Amino acid sequence: MIERLQELEAEGLAAVRASENKKSLEQVRVQFLGKKGAITEVLRGMGQLSKEERPTVGQKANEVRESIQTAIAEKTRVFEEEELEQRLEKEEIDVTLPGRPVQQGSTHPLTAVVEEIEDIFIGLGFSITEGPEVELDYFNFEMINLPPNHPARDMQDSFYISEDTLLRTQTSPVQARTLQKHQGKGPVRIICPGKVYRRDEDDATHSHQFMQIEGLYVDQNVRMSDLKGIFDTFVKQYFGEDREIRLRPSFFPFTEPSAEIDVTCGICAGEGCRICKFSGWIEVLGSGMVHPRVLELNGFDPEVYSGFAFGMGVERFAMLKYGIDDIRHFYTNDTRFLSQFQHL
Repeated sequence: MIERLQELEAEGLAAVRASENKKSLEQVRVQFLGKKGAITEVLRGMGQLSKEERPTVGQKANEVRESIQTAIAEKTRVFEEEELEQRLEKEEIDVTLPGRPVQQGSTHPLTAVVEEIEDIFIGLGFSITEGPEVELDYFNFEMINLPPNHPARDMQDSFYISEDTLLRTQTSPVQARTLQKHQGKGPVRIICPGKVYRRDEDDATHSHQFMQIEGLYVDQNVRMSDLKGIFDTFVKQYFGEDREIRLRPSFFPFTEPSAEIDVTCGICAGEGCRICKFSGWIEVLGSGMVHPRVLELNGFDPEVYSGFAFGMGVERFAMLKYGIDDIRHFYTNDTRFLSQFQHL
């Protein structure tokens, strides 16, 4: 039996050397090392051997198996190196060709608009304050003079997570949180940028998610004229020195008096056109003097302090500035659209 194993070793090594490819090498492995291979057949006859002979035969069988396995592994490595050489010869690379340019991204237009607005208001003495997007009803509504069952809540159909928790419908709760942190002592001069959510139809001018920047200025002797002066300066810096503003009476539960702020149409320069519905003016944001009840709810004495607040949609300001006709362009990740703003 020892002699038979020596013969199988010689035959196996010769078969490995004669193999021409991986397929024939696999056939050699199965023929000699497989479950039904030649070495296994020899080992099945060990039951006929004496106890003294079995260890010697078993040791020799392992040596033969390892010898053939080592030869197969070395031959496999040779075949793989040959395959690599052949592939390298076929796959020619011209190292003198210029490399492919890396396509650089750019600032998203909404981010650019937010940063521009922030820079302007920082220059006017405001600071940037942020708050949570998942908000308590207490801050989102109650602390800005919208108690439960107030009819004005219908204007902001909301995404509620629980009975008292929702995705914020505006950044006003940041104002309420900031006022309470000041514990009744002014001044407070902040703007609050961030995403807000309302259950709204998605069309060219509406989205269930959009960005908003609200502002708040509370101090002693703050007047409506301060609001007008701030926004006259802001509009001229953002849209251009030739633009004018006007204030129209309006209603918001958290301000009294309230006003819509319009800016002269940039297309017709105030003469009247289809874009501005031939009025010469385009509405850009809501504003007003902080309601005394809001001051009182958040710990400020309305007899001592007054202030103004405002809120603007970032998408609206971007659309007006860059002539974008559909709010959905901001959220579709279309590189054809975004590539137009690489200069920002």
